[in-house]
Amino acid sequence: MRWVGWFAVWTMAAAVGFAQNMPAGAHSVDDHSHDDAVNAQIEAAEAAMEKGDFATAEAKLKPLAAARPKDARVLYDLGFAQDRNAEPADAEKSYAAAIAADGTLAEPRIALGLLDAREGHNEAAHRELAAVTNLATASAELRGRALRALARLDEAAAPSQARDELLAAVKLTGETPEDVAMSAEMAVDAGDPADAEAAFRRALKMTPGDVDAAAGLAHTLEQEKKLAEAEAVLNDALKRHGDDPRLVSQLATLYVAEDKAKDAAPLLEELRAKNPAYTDDPALKRLQARVYEMSGDHANAETLYRELAQATPSDPGTLDDLGSVLVQEQKYAEAENLFARAVGMRAQFHNDAAWGVAASHLAFAASKAGHPQVTLQALDARATVLPDTPSVLFLRAISFDSLHQRKQAIEAYHAFLGSAAGKMPDEEFEARHRLVALEHER
Repeated sequence: MRWVGWFAVWTMAAAVGFAQNMPAGAHSVDDHSHDDAVNAQIEAAEAAMEKGDFATAEAKLKPLAAARPKDARVLYDLGFAQDRNAEPADAEKSYAAAIAADGTLAEPRIALGLLDAREGHNEAAHRELAAVTNLATASAELRGRALRALARLDEAAAPSQARDELLAAVKLTGETPEDVAMSAEMAVDAGDPADAEAAFRRALKMTPGDVDAAAGLAHTLEQEKKLAEAEAVLNDALKRHGDDPRLVSQLATLYVAEDKAKDAAPLLEELRAKNPAYTDDPALKRLQARVYEMSGDHANAETLYRELAQATPSDPGTLDDLGSVLVQEQKYAEAENLFARAVGMRAQFHNDAAWGVAASHLAFAASKAGHPQVTLQALDARATVLPDTPSVLFLRAISFDSLHQRKQAIEAYHAFLGSAAGKMPDEEFEARHRLVALEHER
């Protein structure tokens, strides 16, 4: 779970705890009233918040805050209710007022820091949270919470500082499963698979069956080329969470990497059959199609790619995938048409290289379909973004040859032979044979 979602969830749990932990007498020194009726109203508002009824809580607290503008408890509670009612500007004012009313309290500072973080005001969030870590009156638990929030803030921009903040929090309150998960994330982001593996293993030991930890450990093991260990981790996790699409997808992808696509097919078939949402999920359908393709089941792969292409006709990647399967089924003319459509959508490709690859596919399909002029046009387009390879040079040569463009064919065959240098023996034999014939035509 990344920091935006983490802050939102953590604020909810932490702030309710803050309201419960703040002493009933946490009022400003200017407020000497201990009116039982007023305290009852405050407690009723806090009870409403505990039940998730923040609208009622806010309605009860607003008049109290107006009557007691220096009551830190009331202002903090009001800010929390406004926060949960999606009124960030009002919540920010209430939290700030609570801090001004009693600067010794850590709770409103943490709440304001988390609110600023969620709103993208990272500098302000950092300032409020750092102030808590230096607040003499703050408990170890609250300082630990602030440090963990700081670590989340600094994780991307200052990873070394974030690790120090997390370590300081652990020293204050001990290590939690969430700390271990954060340590693993930091190790992954730092490109340190060994540390990530150790952290994920600790997380699984602390919370056996945790899906995030199992998925993270398997991914890290795969990065370390420990494929058998990754497979074992995923299979163990699936014993507890057999319907988890992420774990199934991860194991299926791992099987593909191990050239065991046939083992991946039944996994995905079973998952997609269990739930209509999984059946129609584009990512799962695409993975299933890829697995079918790699296991040689081109007919089923074609069916799924056609469904995907029909659902997203403007996605050139899907057209390219479908065309590639049709080529394997020797349906060259239809594949050529699909590749031509894909190449015509250049702006939709994520980069020029991907577009160039699609142009290569068009050239090959057109050649097989008996359209050498289209092949040459596709290869010329490809050459604007990618360097020629031996296979491209050979395709160019046989296309010129088919068009009886003798001079260009001879030059292309020579360029191919110089580039191939023994790597494509069958094509090199054909090129030498054609060169003899073409030279004889003089």
